[in-house]
Amino acid sequence: MSKHLIYGLLLSILMVIAPHAEHLPLWASSLCAGLLAWRTYLAYSGTALPKRWLLMLVTLAATAGIVIEFHTLFGREAGVTLLVLLAALKPMELHKARNAMVVIYLACFIIITNFFYSQSIPTALYLLATLMVIVTTWVHLQAQGIALKARARIAALLLLQALPLMLILFVLFPRVPGPLWGLPQDAYASSGLDERMAPGSLSRLSLSQAVAFRVTYNDKPPRRDQMYWRGPVLWMFDGRAWTPGTTALSVAPQFTELGQPINYSVTLEPHNKAWLFALDVPDKLSIPATSRDTLLAQTADCGSGCEAAIPAPDASQRRVMAATLTHDFQILNKEPVNARLRYAARSHLVYRANLQETAQQLKRGLQLPRQFNPRAQQLAAEWRSSEKDDETIVRTALSYFHNQNFVYTLEPPPLGVHTVDDFLFTTKQGFCEHYASAFVFLMRAAGIPARVVTGYLGGEFNSVGNYYIVRQSDAHAWAEVWLAGRGWVRFDPTGAIAPERIQRGLSAALPDNAALPFMARNPPQWMRELRLNLDTLANQWNQWVLGYDAERQFAFLTRLGIESITWQKMALDMAGGLGIAIALFALFMLRHLFARQPDKVQAAWLKLCARLAKSGLPRAAHEGAQDYAARIAAARPELAEAIRDLAARYTALRYRAGHDEHEQREFLQRAKALKI
Repeated sequence: MSKHLIYGLLLSILMVIAPHAEHLPLWASSLCAGLLAWRTYLAYSGTALPKRWLLMLVTLAATAGIVIEFHTLFGREAGVTLLVLLAALKPMELHKARNAMVVIYLACFIIITNFFYSQSIPTALYLLATLMVIVTTWVHLQAQGIALKARARIAALLLLQALPLMLILFVLFPRVPGPLWGLPQDAYASSGLDERMAPGSLSRLSLSQAVAFRVTYNDKPPRRDQMYWRGPVLWMFDGRAWTPGTTALSVAPQFTELGQPINYSVTLEPHNKAWLFALDVPDKLSIPATSRDTLLAQTADCGSGCEAAIPAPDASQRRVMAATLTHDFQILNKEPVNARLRYAARSHLVYRANLQETAQQLKRGLQLPRQFNPRAQQLAAEWRSSEKDDETIVRTALSYFHNQNFVYTLEPPPLGVHTVDDFLFTTKQGFCEHYASAFVFLMRAAGIPARVVTGYLGGEFNSVGNYYIVRQSDAHAWAEVWLAGRGWVRFDPTGAIAPERIQRGLSAALPDNAALPFMARNPPQWMRELRLNLDTLANQWNQWVLGYDAERQFAFLTRLGIESITWQKMALDMAGGLGIAIALFALFMLRHLFARQPDKVQAAWLKLCARLAKSGLPRAAHEGAQDYAARIAAARPELAEAIRDLAARYTALRYRAGHDEHEQREFLQRAKALKI
């Protein structure tokens, strides 16, 4: 086996496992790098391959390391690590062409595993280049005598020829709700908001520029300071962290005096949690889903509980899509959002909600760990003793934040056991979670039901794609207080400290924004426009390639005139389309068998024979070029030398292996110039 072929195989393995380096344990990445470097040295030096017993020991040690690291050999992380290590080990036994084919097939399979972690356009382009290297190496294995440039050209041609089949499979392969095979739980990464809010949790999230979701408004969008995207609602406080608690009611919320509705659609990135995000407060939600024969946008009237269960049509599509608006106005999906999800929603920015709140909810809104934060409890008690009106106490608390020299910062000092006391009376520095937590604590200590709401605030308008981008850096926390006659009312204590955060965004609110990522610190206009253009491209990729689900497939096929769409019919159409594409390709490749055309040399010789025939010397059907030239030379001595030369050149060009363009051009010129 040639060195160049081995180098091609090693390059193929390196390119498919390189993107996994950031996901693998450090020891696994180091072992893979060492194995590939070792195999490269063996090929370069011509040293013999290691003994089988040594490879077996390395394999067993690597397997044991995976078990120790992940406590299993199954699941995404453990399975991918095992596959990558085996791929790095396989070149150590490259004895025959069969072993090389196994390496190539293994590299092709590992390409798929990269999409577990990223399905972006850069990832797709990189893996396409990787596939090009693999196919070029495969061509080298089949035909080792041709140059690298020729091998690359053949590989590119093979990939181009596969495009029609790929498009047919992409368009017609039946989409079913959920993955085609069951993935383990660790196949879904969790990102974004958590259901636990502690000091520092949102400030860390604000350093991320990852996209949380994108929003397109049907009509005029609201102002930035009205874009409160509601997420988890937190009720329980243990002295340090806020959590949702476990006693959520199944009673539907009650809305009155709803203002003008705002209709919009959201494309939510997967975050492995059940909640969906909507403007505060939503009352209607639409999630597309597939029925047996048609695709319906099932609408949930959230005023009646927002139950929108979508029945699965058969065993292959048993996945219920449902969203519920809880009593505290959260929208919860029936299962975690493990794939990009599109939904339409309707919200009202002006509302009154749960004016007749249940005693159970009011009691939940007053619970406090009394052994924590005594100074804050004393301050709230003083407010209660001097003010009898709940709304006045709320205003007093907001004024306290505004007038006591509090600082809004991403890097607050650490807090002790009494987190609220330390924040209110000692450090006076914090992020939105500090202010929301302290404000709700003070309200509860003053006897006013309150809760923490987390979500996102604002968004960046993309004028190229005409939609808003909400990033993880827009994560925010605020408070809701229950007031008699008004129900649950939103109050944002951050606005009392840093109103720029509400009106203009995080960068404008921080006195020193050096801690923020570069692109969050008002970068140059050309960089911002470039990022928006790239995001628009990524959004189109997400919508029409990654988002080509059952809904979009049905709509596209309907526009093509295909009616009564079922998965059986799509399977037949796909098989028919593949058959037609393969047949057309076969006819194209075999076209020379059906219509054989003479080449330029033969055409020139036949024209010369036709001219001689007109002069009374036709060529007999059995005569070859040399015999015909001899007869012409005997009959026309003046043509003897020229005709014998042309016959010799013609014979050489037609039957000799290999000739250059100069010889062919010389023959054509002499044949045309011969005077008969």
